Amino acid sequence: MDRTAAAAIVAGMSYARASLSAARPVGDHIREWRQRRRLSQLDLACEADISTRHLSFLETGRARPSREMVLHLAERLDIPLRERNLLLVAAGFAPIFAERALDDPALAAARRAVDLVLAGHEPYPALAVDRHWTLVAANAAVGRLLAGVDPAQLAPPLNVLRLSLHPAGLAPRILNLREWRDHLLDRLRRQVELTADPVLVALMDELKAYPVPPAPGPRPANDQDQPGVVVPFRLETAAGPLDLFSTTTIFGTPIDVTLSELAIEAFYPADAASAERLRLLAHSSLPGPSQQG
Repeated sequence: MDRTAAAAIVAGMSYARASLSAARPVGDHIREWRQRRRLSQLDLACEADISTRHLSFLETGRARPSREMVLHLAERLDIPLRERNLLLVAAGFAPIFAERALDDPALAAARRAVDLVLAGHEPYPALAVDRHWTLVAANAAVGRLLAGVDPAQLAPPLNVLRLSLHPAGLAPRILNLREWRDHLLDRLRRQVELTADPVLVALMDELKAYPVPPAPGPRPANDQDQPGVVVPFRLETAAGPLDLFSTTTIFGTPIDVTLSELAIEAFYPADAASAERLRLLAHSSLPGPSQQG
């Protein structure tokens, strides 16, 4: 399936999801999110400071929530802004959280902040992704690590999880591929549990179908890494192997759907040798490593 067809399917899924959400009673949504958060009616009622009887009436449709109650319960359930809009529509209200493109003038300050963080992280790699792990922006260091990747894998929209684990992407150069694969799938699995996003479900199914790397052998006796602190990302490059770890940054108090779903993944060197190799890559014209066939 080509990327254009895949994008069309994703768009269709999103439209269908919104239509189905509007058609379902709001009580069904509330109950579904409560169960997803593994809360009893008593738990949520205490969290929201309402009676269990009133919550039961809302879930069964015997009572209709006000807009304020929908937003209050959504806040207690930590429902993403996009889904809060769907709850409002299902309850008969207009959505209140805008969704703008990142290049919209209204988000100019946020875009400048993203660009500043990415540029300031040089010569270390950093990138911004949306809720589906589609690349939004990246600094030059990321591009240097992609040298040698099959150009077809870099065509937009570029999904960074697919790029990491696809046999024609970075996978052949990831030195701890099985460990990194397990880490990414675990993150994606938790994201699916939190959002129930069908696009992420389809992405996880796709990634799980990629070839599973063999179990790693024993680590060298002189390996000085501290186990259990972070999951490393070990990548072979033209300058030598890199040992990296990552952090995730999100906007603290977004009221725009786009910003609420934006995350910046920043990679840091785990040792002095990796830091030096990243600086070398930034100041040299080393060719990218060839892909293993």
